[in-house]
Amino acid sequence: MPADVVDLIMQDHREVERLFDELKQNPDKRPNLLPVLTTLLTAHSRAEEAEVYPVAAAEAGEKEEVSHSQQEHVEADQLLAKLAKTDPTSAEFDKALQNLVDAVTHHVEEEETKVLPGMRSNLSDQRRSELGEAFAASRKQHLGDQPGEMTREELEQQAKNADVSGTSGLTKDQLKQKLQRDAKS
Repeated sequence: MPADVVDLIMQDHREVERLFDELKQNPDKRPNLLPVLTTLLTAHSRAEEAEVYPVAAAEAGEKEEVSHSQQEHVEADQLLAKLAKTDPTSAEFDKALQNLVDAVTHHVEEEETKVLPGMRSNLSDQRRSELGEAFAASRKQHLGDQPGEMTREELEQQAKNADVSGTSGLTKDQLKQKLQRDAKS
């Protein structure tokens, strides 16, 4: 039987936490680990946004939590993009890393105590397996994507997940800016 989407998401969370620890404890490994973190975190976020969040909102009754989680994804994406552009040997890297760790840790805690339990209790085993397949396929498709680099369709999905209205007439850049402003508020 395919993997449960909740289990897959939590596995990714543990791997991200492991990478954070490695980046903090082994500065000499940062040049090699940073692309791994960036790839995993970006692919994970895009797969959640495309496959998991719409179902969690519509079928598992987690609309408000999904909206909040989506806003946190936008914030984490900005922090990850900043970290990726920071010299791993610089003092600024430690601060940028800690900002990302704090934001992602907060997001993971909320997701694992609110959204994921709601999915586990409100979706059938079969539905979670179907979502697991869709999540894994989407994550694979997004490997190599970089933070902040999204299509208009991905930005529209983020807006829908975050319950942000009035986006249909916006350009891609305007939509991105609106999502970033809403994430900060």
